Amino acid sequence: MAETWLKCTACKNPIPFNATHWVCSVSTCNRPKFPMVFCTVSCWDSHVADARHRDAWAVEARAPSKAVWEQDHASHPAPPPPKPTVPAAPVVRRVVGDPPSAPVAVATGTPGAVHLQEVVDNEILIVVSKMKKYIKDRSGMSCADAVTDVLSEHVRAICDEAIRAAGRAERKTVLERDVPRPPRR
Repeated sequence: MAETWLKCTACKNPIPFNATHWVCSVSTCNRPKFPMVFCTVSCWDSHVADARHRDAWAVEARAPSKAVWEQDHASHPAPPPPKPTVPAAPVVRRVVGDPPSAPVAVATGTPGAVHLQEVVDNEILIVVSKMKKYIKDRSGMSCADAVTDVLSEHVRAICDEAIRAAGRAERKTVLERDVPRPPRR
């Protein structure tokens, strides 16, 4: 069987059986199906930068012995590998309640390929009162109404990049890690 227990989530170095390793204190990082384990605290620290945890720390843990691990895996056999799929024809998705002329999302059978539909209605995506309050509180300056159009274009571009990142990961859900990080202030 395997000579190592798991690989480090960050650097992919092997973590041997009975070895000390670190796990994240945040419960969503400790799911049994997809455990996040780290060989060093610095590997855990690199994970925190990507995960954007508000309050987290590294918890020291010990890997199971090889005998315990084999016994646990013998009682829970691994599921069979997924069958290869044939690329399907494009699937058209329409949101319930949208008028027939509304744009539709088309999912192609190619993994990672996302076709973005042209949006006809360019609505304001910014809460104007909150944006103006932020600018006023932060600097004492006023804000022109046309700023909302420019900011909405930025938000659309960020959303499009997040959609593409989720498509490259072959997911149907955009997650926080798909959103590009803002530049440091």
